Amino acid sequence: MKPSTGKLDFARDLYARFRADDVTSLGAQLTYYLLLAFFPFLIFLVSLIGFARINPDELMADLLLALPAASGEVVRGVVTEVTADRNGALLSIGMLGTIWAASNGVNAMIKALNKAYDEDETRPFWKVRAMSVAATLALGVVVLSSMLTLVMGKYVGEYLFRKLRYPEAFPWLWDTVKFAVPLAAMFLSFLLFYRMMPNRKLSWRGAIPGSIFATAGWVVSSLLFSFYVNQFGNYAKTYGSLGGIIVLLVWLYWSSIILLLGGEINATVHFRRESRIGAEKDRRLRRPTDDRGTVEDKVPPESSRSRASNIV
Repeated sequence: MKPSTGKLDFARDLYARFRADDVTSLGAQLTYYLLLAFFPFLIFLVSLIGFARINPDELMADLLLALPAASGEVVRGVVTEVTADRNGALLSIGMLGTIWAASNGVNAMIKALNKAYDEDETRPFWKVRAMSVAATLALGVVVLSSMLTLVMGKYVGEYLFRKLRYPEAFPWLWDTVKFAVPLAAMFLSFLLFYRMMPNRKLSWRGAIPGSIFATAGWVVSSLLFSFYVNQFGNYAKTYGSLGGIIVLLVWLYWSSIILLLGGEINATVHFRRESRIGAEKDRRLRRPTDDRGTVEDKVPPESSRSRASNIV
């Protein structure tokens, strides 16, 4: 079949894959695993914050900015209660168990990406689990580094502004750069994840479209959802004390859809590129055969010239 081209055809292919892979149901399944991994991951982050010698309340406040206010308070309360009696030992048995639980979310995402590429998992269990744990640890370091950039960047910017007497526009420019660092870290995290985790060899270029979409889509959807919940949402009236948990579930579900859709975009680009390459190879193989089937086009140029001279 002739490969489809154009943005509209790409959207049709993406929609077809979205329905075939049942992304909405996969998003619900992934939400379950992400919810189970969410609090262990935050506890892991709090333990890392202890090593950074930074006020954990300030970092936690910045970290929870991505959540709607209703769920942010619930998350803060759970993390504070769980970590109140911990000694913060990163390598303790309890912390290792926390990291293992948090890696379940990454493991579920790997399975979803394999489905996007129509791949069965053939790698050993220990290898996939090791990749999940490593990705969880790396994500913790990336998130903590991004939060440190936001917190420490404020003091660094104020110091540079006072000491070096930069123009008045410098604070605005510095704030822009400061917030660009977490976005860049998020993009690189998605790029590594989409490139390394599926059970299929992919190029870095092939992971870029979904990474861009996931980064922009997650930020925009989180901001819009937070605005809606804070301004118009009635979850507390409907669900009572469970309103914060319901908001968190909905936010995790939309985040799951964004992440899965990023993988589907990469898979669609990948299969369309393979289809174009296959069509080009078929076209080259058929090129020597002339559709008219005439003998003259198959005769070498030398033979044609000699035959013309004999006729003259």
